[in-house]
Amino acid sequence: MSTLKASVIISTYNQPEWLEKVLWGYEQQTEPDFEIVIADDGSNETTRKLIDKFIETSRLRIVHVWHEDNGFQKTVILNKAILKTSSDYLIFTDGDCIPRNDFVATHLKLRKKNYFLSGGYFKLPKTISELISKQDIISQTCFDLKWLVSNGLKKNFKANKLTAKGFKAWLLNTFTPTKATFDGMNVSGWKALVLAVNGFDERMQYGGEDREIGERLMNKGVRFKQIRYSAICVHLYHERPYKNEAVILKNKAIRSTTKRENVIFSDYGIKKNRT
Repeated sequence: MSTLKASVIISTYNQPEWLEKVLWGYEQQTEPDFEIVIADDGSNETTRKLIDKFIETSRLRIVHVWHEDNGFQKTVILNKAILKTSSDYLIFTDGDCIPRNDFVATHLKLRKKNYFLSGGYFKLPKTISELISKQDIISQTCFDLKWLVSNGLKKNFKANKLTAKGFKAWLLNTFTPTKATFDGMNVSGWKALVLAVNGFDERMQYGGEDREIGERLMNKGVRFKQIRYSAICVHLYHERPYKNEAVILKNKAIRSTTKRENVIFSDYGIKKNRT
């Protein structure tokens, strides 16, 4: 039986420079008892070599789950990754989100039976995303608001995500108008519950595919708790060439059915991978 406290599932596709920064972020975690399962949606050799280098040289426990590139198939690779996890608690994030050093510890500290935790992310512009170095991640400078502003960040209310602590973080989490949802960049919950709803619906491509599994979990009676001002990651800039309006409309139709018919279990999820 695994003694790991958490499995961090990181989705990626041909962003090795960003993924390297993210993995440096996980090397700084104050909670060491976790594994990383990389859900790789068909990246090329450059990404594989990067991951192999970390497996050989880093203290991180890393499992690389890959399939051939067949367009945007994130839901498929996530389901495969879920089956490769060794912990009963899963943290979902993306390969362009650098975690603050208390990221894993915060998710574990706030976990609760029959709950999922809904975190947020702080978007960075392209210039700062490229500027961040390994040393900035080791020193946690990339989470320092003064440093970010000095390098061109425009300060706004969302900057509270980087500065809120204690009572202020609780207050903002409690009264934010943003609903707690399953956002694949920063969400955690129990593996048994993910399996109970049969994971991600593999018919879905980009556009609400993570929200749909969250809606099935809610239909099952799972509660979602807001922790967007507590579990912090910075989101590195990237384009979205895979965005497709026809696919988004298809996804919206699936989500509409999930809500209208109170769907709990997807017939297009994990289990079919076992046949």
